[in-house]
Amino acid sequence: MPIRNFSIIAHIDHGKSTLADRLLQITKAVTERESKDQLLDSMDLERERGITIKASAVTVKHEFEGESYELNFIDTPGHVDFTYEVSRALTACEGALLVVDSTQGVEAQTVANAYLAIENNLDLIPVVNKIDLPSADPEKVAMEIEQVLGLPAEDCIFCSAKTGEGITELLDTICEKLPVPRPAEVEQTRALIFDSHYDDYRGVIVYFRVFDGSLSKGDKIKMMGTNRTFTITELGRYTPSPVPTQTIGTAQVGYMVAAIKTLEDVRIGDTITIDSDPATEALPGYEEPKQMVFCDFYPASSEEGSKKTEFETLREAVEKLRLNDSSFTFETQHSEALGFGFRCGFLGLLHMEIVQERLEREGGAEIVQTAPTVNYKVDLNDGTTVDVHNPADLPDPSQIRAIREPIVKVEVICPDDAIGDLMRLCETRRGIFKGQKFVSEGRQMLDYELPLAEIIYDFYDKLKSMTRGYGTMDYEIIDYRADKLVKVSILVNGAPVEALSLICHREKAETRTRSILLKLRKQIDRHQFEIALQAAIGGKIIARETVKSLRKNVTAKCYGGDVTRKRKLLEKQKKGKQRMKAIGNVHIPQSAFLTILEQGDT
Repeated sequence: MPIRNFSIIAHIDHGKSTLADRLLQITKAVTERESKDQLLDSMDLERERGITIKASAVTVKHEFEGESYELNFIDTPGHVDFTYEVSRALTACEGALLVVDSTQGVEAQTVANAYLAIENNLDLIPVVNKIDLPSADPEKVAMEIEQVLGLPAEDCIFCSAKTGEGITELLDTICEKLPVPRPAEVEQTRALIFDSHYDDYRGVIVYFRVFDGSLSKGDKIKMMGTNRTFTITELGRYTPSPVPTQTIGTAQVGYMVAAIKTLEDVRIGDTITIDSDPATEALPGYEEPKQMVFCDFYPASSEEGSKKTEFETLREAVEKLRLNDSSFTFETQHSEALGFGFRCGFLGLLHMEIVQERLEREGGAEIVQTAPTVNYKVDLNDGTTVDVHNPADLPDPSQIRAIREPIVKVEVICPDDAIGDLMRLCETRRGIFKGQKFVSEGRQMLDYELPLAEIIYDFYDKLKSMTRGYGTMDYEIIDYRADKLVKVSILVNGAPVEALSLICHREKAETRTRSILLKLRKQIDRHQFEIALQAAIGGKIIARETVKSLRKNVTAKCYGGDVTRKRKLLEKQKKGKQRMKAIGNVHIPQSAFLTILEQGDT
């Protein structure tokens, strides 16, 4: 039976999941009764937000020219933060459907995903979707695809995933134009792990694509990366419901259960081979993703006795989620204010938000999240370079030659009338203008180089509001550059609080730290002495707020008498306050840290 392996790629909200639903219906993989919207988006979070977070692999069959074809396709996410999911899916395929909304046209992530597919040497079929809408202009969008991506306009398939129009023609084109999977290169079995998740009853369930040889139920297999061996107890394929099978051969996709109980035994990108006749060389696997945003996760419980239990729950949740989403990293962290937690790295802000929600829903953990930061490269005087993504880890200033921050290349596609506002926004964020391209009538693409730290907070929100929702952006790290970056320390009563320190540009340090001090002033209880809240760069104070002292009425017990009695008591109180200020400790409640950290220091 001929096999075709392909992915569905597109910008967010261009109809990938609806197209996948329709492909399942037309090929009779699901009945009318079983079908529902976003069928492959199995997580509640995906349904609530209307976005795809995890790539889903499905096997269907289609009749073309009297022959039955096996189609293995993967529905991928569209948001820039989940590009790693897309790149993993493309590695397991020979072709891709590039879906473009006929009312929106080519957008930033459309371009990024198309180039990603071309880099993987995949054959592209351009699909113009949503042609049933009154505002659709498929011919214009087809010309846009040709102009921006160089794919011939006449090759575009016009369809409507909602009504099913053009889907059969699309399936025929997939069978006719997409390449045949490469034949086996070695005699031994080699299968690539492209996904996995943990089941409480069956252990780790592994999703794989066989490149050479075959796997059968009962085979004793070996993971080439971890050198562990297991026996396959269940083998199957998703159609989209799991269907057990005896054998999965070359170029086919499936899942496997092998009583794998330890999470560390499975790695995404590892190669599966047969233990009795192992392959000598593993498959290439995947590049490690580069985390762009870092923040700390701590257990939310403030009761000291329950801290350990909460931390164990969080650790278990993080380890299980890491198995299902290999694009985030974590390491144990300790904070004097918040206790034990994890320093986590993410591909973007949405990715961070999704991971937090999944930990709370799937892992049952209650989480406190710190303000996001980016990774800095610090050049030291001895010629070495260290990576710093927590301001508290910054070396002594006397050892630092330069602090380099990540610079991203940003491509923004926006309407003509928003170009002026967007340029002003980029200028205020220390952006460098690189170019401007004509995309289509009424829309242009702006190229900018911006510091990543300037866009991770609210840049995307401002872009959407300025363009009334029509602006789109894509970004990638291109360089690390030195600038006037400084570490700002927050001092409470003269003592530095490392959990609140930050790295920022010298020119913006004063305004950013002043907002932190204002929040802190509202949260710290008044003591019997005045508390100074200060922001300092090295030994220089750049901002200050004051928590006023409480005044006890020590003269209340004086009934009449000479004024010198009152003055004596007031002088005694004054000396006591000075001594208290010198040796007293300020109690900073945990709620103060949470208020500042959760809102960030924008």
